Parts: sequence; structure tokens; C-alpha cells
Amino acid sequence: MPLALSVRARLFVRLAPLLLAVLVAAAPARAEADILRVSFTARADGRGHVVRLHADGRVAAYSIDRPSPETLTLTIYQARVDPQIRRDDASGPVRNYRVEADGDRVVVTLTLSGGAEVHPQAYPDRATDDLLLSLSASAPVAAPVPTYTPPTHTTASPREPAPRGGTATAPTGASNWRLDCVVIDAGHGGHDAGAVANGVREEDVTLAIARRLGRMVEERLGMRVVYTRADDRFITLGGRGEIANASCGKLFISIHANSGASASAHGTETYFLAPHRTESARQVMERENDVVRMESDGDLYADFGNAGGIMGALAMGAYQEESQELAGLVETEIGRGLGRRTRGVKQAGFIVLWRASMPAILVETGFITNPDEARYLASSDGQEAIAGGIFRAVRTYKDSYERGLRLASGG
Repeated sequence: MPLALSVRARLFVRLAPLLLAVLVAAAPARAEADILRVSFTARADGRGHVVRLHADGRVAAYSIDRPSPETLTLTIYQARVDPQIRRDDASGPVRNYRVEADGDRVVVTLTLSGGAEVHPQAYPDRATDDLLLSLSASAPVAAPVPTYTPPTHTTASPREPAPRGGTATAPTGASNWRLDCVVIDAGHGGHDAGAVANGVREEDVTLAIARRLGRMVEERLGMRVVYTRADDRFITLGGRGEIANASCGKLFISIHANSGASASAHGTETYFLAPHRTESARQVMERENDVVRMESDGDLYADFGNAGGIMGALAMGAYQEESQELAGLVETEIGRGLGRRTRGVKQAGFIVLWRASMPAILVETGFITNPDEARYLASSDGQEAIAGGIFRAVRTYKDSYERGLRLASGG
């Protein structure tokens, strides 16, 4: 196992920069929100402060990093800094801050006052397009507002604090290889509703499961979570992978719901990127890839081809084994843990997986065209159960991977 890990690690080092450069150049994400102002206010409960990023459009994705105990970095994807941005004076635990444009991202770097101990949570404001960053004085046990908001993106966790000051739980030479960030992709959205049947829309089911899965990963594993979409918006297939690559994701999980010609078709199936082997896999692949017809520039995927093109073939070779392993764990957890029918692990050439330069899977959580499964997928209990099955698979994969990492590093 240590030898195999070492080979994969060397392969990643050789291929990742090339893959990322090609993918970013091929599919640049379009900025959708301008950051107009940064303001500060004390929380009403007296337990901290809130930094408000005023925006003129809904933020597509965001993440938090903690590079040092006195520094927080909030990255907002597909966004720009307005030329006339208003920067209010820092207050509360924030001594000073910077707002900088970085390509199609906005990076807000906060310097905290000496000795300030805060727990960051980011979430969209329900009433506006603004993004809120809560800096609470103690670890929060729930969202800081009474209404439901999408899960936060943070490296901190009460159970497993993120590494600080260069200290990591894995050996120093392997710290960059720890599975500390997962990208969760809620399929479809916006003018692309996905499959619609029995009064249920795929785009709604996928977003609900993504939110629940993200909360579990953050709270129980202390991993950073990045969402390709946090609300009902359309994100291109290439844009989803680009968000994953730009956010330093280590795993990519795309969540979908299936449809079939027969109302009796049921069960889950999980895919990894490789040429399809069955007719049913081809049909699912073509249905999901058909989203490119709704994009303004479908020519971006001209080099994908039936076998994924040259770069796609390289990506398959680099991450195929890891992706297949994770896919198998998902199907096992859903079948064994939930007692639901699984249709097994399958492979096909999904564009959304091809764009992500990391182990990547696509989970078809059930058939919306089946009335029983449609009710299950639309219910809170069903969504929580499916998210729990995927979570347990991620937890098992992470434990196995990092155990091998420690062995390979002599830890």
C-alpha cells in the first residue's frame, strides 16, 4: 500500500499542474457577482461580530481558510471587486483586512487582533444577495440565524480543529496530501431543472442532499466544504469542475437523481469516470451531458470525445482507482446501511467528472420517475438518509487514505 500510494502521489504531482492549467484555460468561469462593500456589525446575541460582504448578485461558491491563528481568508468564487467598493473600518476582533481580486475570485483576508479566539461561519443572507461571515466568540452549535441557511464552509470543527501554525496531524511531509477539503456538486439548477416527475424536481432534491451532506462532513470530520452552487442557479458543467480545481478540493461528489422509461425502475447507482460499458450507463451519461445544450458555449467540450480526449484520458488514469473505490463505498453504505436497492458501481464519460482534477464520483440517488422513490427523495427523512450514506462512505475513504498516508510517511 505505501508503494502504491507513492506511485499515485508522484503521478499526481506530474499531472495536476498540467491538468489544472488546461482546464482553467478551456473553461474560464464567468464572474456573476460584484462585491460592493464590506461592513462590520456586532451580533445581536453579544457573542461575536458579523462581516457582511455586500453583493449585487448571488454568490455561487465560497470557502474559508485559516492559514494562521491570526489570519482568516474568505474566498468568493465567480466574483469581482467593484471599482467603487466601500471599505468600512474594521471592528470587533478584526484589526485590519484586505479585499483583492484574483482572476475570477475575490479574496478577503482578515487579520485578527492578538489573542482573539473566533470561530468562523460563512452563509448567504436569506433576504439579500450578501454573504455573511460570522465570527463567534465560542464554537457555534447551530446556524447563527433562526432561518435555514446553506451549510458553512470552514476548516474549523469542535471535534477536529484544522491545522494551525504549520502543525498537522499527518506527518509534515504529507500534510498537503491530507483529505481536508471536499467539493459537493448539487446537479442541475436554475433554468436546468433536471429530471421532473411525480411533482418532484431533480434540482431541488440534489441541493437538499448536498446541504445535508456538507453539514455532516463539516461537523463530524472537520473537513472544509465547497459547494458548486448554494442556491437555485445554473452552473456550467465546466464551471463546476473549475470551482473544484480552484478551491484545492481533494474529493469531488456530484449528486443527481435518475429517471427511466419505466415507473418501476428504482435504486441508486454511483459512477466514476471511464468509458461506459453498458447501454444503461451510456443513456445516463448522455442525459447528464446533455446539459451542455443549455450553455452558451458548448464548443468548450469539443475535445471531450467518446473516450474523454487526451487530457480526459490522463485524468482517468490518475484518479480512476481512487474514484472507483469511493464509488464502491457509497453503494455499500446505501445498500447495507439503508437497506435500499443499489444498482452497483458503473463507469461512464461524464463531462462534470472529467473537469475535476481529483478523485470524482457521480451519485444517482434514485429514480424520480418511480412514485415511491420520488416521495422518498423529496422527504426530509429520505434526504437525510441518503446524505448519511454518502457521508459514511467519505469517512471510511478518508480514514483508509490517511492511514495509508501515515504508513507511507513512516508515521
